[in-house]
Amino acid sequence: MNANEKLRHDRLVFYKDDIDAIDKVLAEFLRLSGSKCALLVDKEGHMVTKQGEIKTINMDTISALVAGSFAATKEMAKLLGEEHFSALFHQGERDNIQLSLVGDRTLLTILFDDRTTVGMVRLYAAETCKKLDKLFVTAGKRQDEAGAPSLDSSYGDNAKDHLDNLFD
Repeated sequence: MNANEKLRHDRLVFYKDDIDAIDKVLAEFLRLSGSKCALLVDKEGHMVTKQGEIKTINMDTISALVAGSFAATKEMAKLLGEEHFSALFHQGERDNIQLSLVGDRTLLTILFDDRTTVGMVRLYAAETCKKLDKLFVTAGKRQDEAGAPSLDSSYGDNAKDHLDNLFD
């Protein structure tokens, strides 16, 4: 796979219909599990979407930290002879976080407290990950069928001319 094909494969592209379908799955998860908030975060730390609310937490910051935590744990898994750990759990005095790998590029991040149990969260998280993975496969097929967006062959020359004019 050359560099352009790898970039196209690795990037996540979600359209409004995809986000709407993801949000519906996340909302159902929250209803069933009793969790406070569910985020879908890409492995680079960007929040794709979220359902639920925690007003005191900056979701962009938590997204970046979640990705970093998962990356560090992946390295620990390799040291133990595992490819990766598919789920991580962090327990606090009041709040807890579970991270679950969805496919190979996103993390389902669940914030919950003592109004539910770890068992309920894990049970419904496993089902939710399967549902999300199916959505991603469908979106990926659509993207593969559509192909990569192409630019007119004169685009590079036109861009260069405009940049030259800008700096003249």
